[in-house]
Amino acid sequence: MKGSLLALAALLFSNYLLAQALPARWDELVASDFPAALQKSSKTCILPIGILEKHGQHSPLGTDLIHVREWAARAVQSEYAVVFPDYFYGQINEARHQPGTFSLPNKLILELLEATCDEIARNGFDKIILLNGHGGNPEFLEFFMQGLLNKRHHYAVYLYRAETDAAYTQAYQKKHVSDMGGDLHGGESETSILLHYRPDLMRMNRASDDNGDNQHRSSLAGLYTPIWWYAAYPNHYAGDASKSNAALGKFISDQEIAQFTKALKIVKADTQTIRLQNEFFDRVDQLK
Repeated sequence: MKGSLLALAALLFSNYLLAQALPARWDELVASDFPAALQKSSKTCILPIGILEKHGQHSPLGTDLIHVREWAARAVQSEYAVVFPDYFYGQINEARHQPGTFSLPNKLILELLEATCDEIARNGFDKIILLNGHGGNPEFLEFFMQGLLNKRHHYAVYLYRAETDAAYTQAYQKKHVSDMGGDLHGGESETSILLHYRPDLMRMNRASDDNGDNQHRSSLAGLYTPIWWYAAYPNHYAGDASKSNAALGKFISDQEIAQFTKALKIVKADTQTIRLQNEFFDRVDQLK
């Protein structure tokens, strides 16, 4: 009897260790561990979305991708979820004039993202969190989210959007050196984040090679045009990366990770979204 209890305890302990050792990245899991990953994650998968585009003359093309990948990887260290591999198929038409940009047709990126979510769900996940690292994606992703109501899906998609934190914002403003109004792309903040995560990839001696000032080449009050970004920032660089430092990058990153971890916990515990979604589609079906 004692031997049986010891054997059972050993089995339970080995299972515990296995669960603790489960990789978070989808591509690093072995197939036989996938059921355990589903259970441990509460069937929650994070889809980090970056992009491939110029970030000044000093930061890698995959700056957004590296940022969001590291962001997710650190969040799941304290709150487990499965992280989908590198996904860089977003909206980046405005950078097609720059070398290294990877831009797919509008229709394709919508279809590809939905097909990716469908396939994630087919593998057992019923909660998918879109974690975006690219400033040109929010409108595309919000449109995608609304489009998901076009047909029944047996899974829920959540688009993470950070909440405003007054204390953090105040501290950030004190640490920030360059003009905050112009720090939009490849500037002090983004470059600082990459200096924190991947200083080995940075070429800071080239940080001032491009002009990152707003050129103000188009001013049409109350009107929006698709060429607005190019008109303002033809170098596809907005800000002053020469003022960047890894300490600011760590400060930003720590806040991002903490906030997203809270949201991840909420998603894992959520049962209301799928219930309401099913109720909605049931009512749609009743009209047929």
